[in-house]
Amino acid sequence: MGAMIAVPRNFTQLALRRIQERPDATAYQFVRAGHDDRLEADSLSYGEVGARSLRLAAWLQARGCHGQRVLILHTDGAQFVTSFLGCLFAGAVAVPAPPPGGARQNVERVANIIKDAAVSYLMTDSANASAVSQLLASIGHPEVVCLATDRAVAGAPGASEAGGREPQWHEPGLFPDDVAYLQYTSGSVSDPKGVMVTHRNLLANQEAIQQGMRTTSDSVVGGWLPFHHDMGLAGHLLHPLWLGSRGVLLPPISFVKRPVNWLRMIDAYGITTGGGPNLGYDLCLRRVTDEQSAGLDLSRWTTAVNGAEPVRAETMDAFAERFASTGFRREAFYPCYGLAEATLLVSGGSPGAPALERTVDSADLEHHTVRAARPGRPGRTLVSSGIPRGCEVRIVDPESHAPLPDGRVGEIWVRGESVAHGYWNRPLDNAHAFRATLADGTDGFLRTGDLGVREGGELFVTGRLKDIMIVSGRNLYPQDIERSVQQVSALFGSSAAFSVESERDHVVVVQEVRTSRSYDTRLASLAADVQQRVASEFEVAAENVLLVRPGTVRRTTSGKLQRRAMRQMFLEGQIHPLHEVVAPEVRKLVEAAADARADSRRGARERG
Repeated sequence: MGAMIAVPRNFTQLALRRIQERPDATAYQFVRAGHDDRLEADSLSYGEVGARSLRLAAWLQARGCHGQRVLILHTDGAQFVTSFLGCLFAGAVAVPAPPPGGARQNVERVANIIKDAAVSYLMTDSANASAVSQLLASIGHPEVVCLATDRAVAGAPGASEAGGREPQWHEPGLFPDDVAYLQYTSGSVSDPKGVMVTHRNLLANQEAIQQGMRTTSDSVVGGWLPFHHDMGLAGHLLHPLWLGSRGVLLPPISFVKRPVNWLRMIDAYGITTGGGPNLGYDLCLRRVTDEQSAGLDLSRWTTAVNGAEPVRAETMDAFAERFASTGFRREAFYPCYGLAEATLLVSGGSPGAPALERTVDSADLEHHTVRAARPGRPGRTLVSSGIPRGCEVRIVDPESHAPLPDGRVGEIWVRGESVAHGYWNRPLDNAHAFRATLADGTDGFLRTGDLGVREGGELFVTGRLKDIMIVSGRNLYPQDIERSVQQVSALFGSSAAFSVESERDHVVVVQEVRTSRSYDTRLASLAADVQQRVASEFEVAAENVLLVRPGTVRRTTSGKLQRRAMRQMFLEGQIHPLHEVVAPEVRKLVEAAADARADSRRGARERG
């Protein structure tokens, strides 16, 4: 009988085991588009990953980083892997963040993450270290020490201890419930929340992903999502390490600029498992030409993950039909549900099996009940996100906290080892979201804020609790309105629907339109068509329609629609439409808000 293999107590032990088992095997391929748009890749073996990250870990340990929060700002994939694993090997808490890149929103987000996490150190590369140090000074955090990953790994001057000795790595002695990293959610820029993901959480969720997607050491895992996103980090970056397989990673900007790069990467590097949000598949449908897709072979892509935002059956149908000639099969789609607060995966289907779909009555759905759509009545197709993976899922009345039976829509509550300890330094939020108790006294649940329904063990996600629009006493799902409006014209792109209150609730639709002329006479007609569609299908008035340029509708880097941010922009007059129809009382609301902001700025200047 063979010797028992010890179960790792933390993810660091697991990573070290993989590095020692497969030093010469390729761990990661970092893909980029060359000058002629041909794909190229830099590779790191497991041995190279280990040497680089352990050297950096020793460097961090010599500087007393154990238990400290270390911000990671990298655009380069190989440098990110080194910094992230270096933090874990050093016993530090990694804090991935979006590189500012000059964008005001990202600069503000990074500044607030630094403040919230009480960051002590920041990892970047030597080419950007000076600019990042200046940024730290400009946002009022000159005390944060900026470290260049590549200098430490290369053994550059200043990377050694006094006397010229190179620091030696030592086992950090981590416990399962020690925090591995802070995963900042895609919520408020001004008030970011960092999810405390422990080593126990990470190990449990990686096992759930493997069991749910049936991945093995022969799987090739990859995608384009950023590493500060839960699917990009736990799914595409860390899952290959868990398996001892190969990861293939594409910068998000390469996908956004040319969506075909994603499909070409899947073909060229033999990706079997990976995906992204529904938006990613939509972008391929809109922007990948027949000429670009000719000759692609997607037959090895057997698990096309679709998650991170609501899954649309029509998108999967259209994608499967459009790319059938490449060998892609409809059954390859793997709709799933998850969130950063549960590390990543909560539920998923069975690879190779078609996802269960149900077309339900829209009117019943408004009353939080699911029944089959009746002939001649408006319906909505729900796609199953599979069964719970490594956790317990309950559907709960968000007010009474009573568990609901199958067929009733309620808030999705989750319990299990993948559920994080809470948000960093947020005791009140944690008591509400991470310490929820059912009406019968059963405790320890995470309140996800998402709405869903169970049918025969399968989970169907219907929407977001905070996004529900209550208009004329009815519960309207914004994604239903958005989906319907986008079908009005082939010129329409992304859409955002929300409500604002001015004596009564008003529906607002912000719709991107592709047009070369700002004063196209068709815009007024298109706006009227939008109003007619909403009125006829949902029996509510869409008195406020803004037709805007492509790129106006705000999304996170992973493609998640930011409806609350769009609502705030609308109320602050920050949306600049090509054409708009706005109800008089809503216009007064926006103008009053603008006057209040002007008075506030004037008062601030006078006080200054």
